Amino acid sequence: MDLHPYTGTWDDDDPHANFKREVAEYSRADPLPTFEQLAADTGVPVAALLRYALVKWAAEGSEALLALGPRTVERLWEVVDRAEQQGTDSARLVAYDTLRQMLSWLRAPLSG
Repeated sequence: MDLHPYTGTWDDDDPHANFKREVAEYSRADPLPTFEQLAADTGVPVAALLRYALVKWAAEGSEALLALGPRTVERLWEVVDRAEQQGTDSARLVAYDTLRQMLSWLRAPLSG
């Protein structure tokens, strides 16, 4: 499998600009040496490790949704949506504080 870095270009108003920028940054590095070493250490073939990593990454969004639940995700999104509809820095700061409080509550069991 040939893994080529992403060298594309995009417009500033491209809705996927942040994602493309990240792909361009991360794809500069060659991941194969890491997977080759892991394959040598574990006996798992490189192709299987690559498949595992891709499937695990692709499933992260679904796992997060399952963990939080659709109602919680919608509640979090409503805060952002309300601030964006108002379109002011003040509204965004209020949203940030609201999200901080909501995440603090969700994180409480983790902080012992």
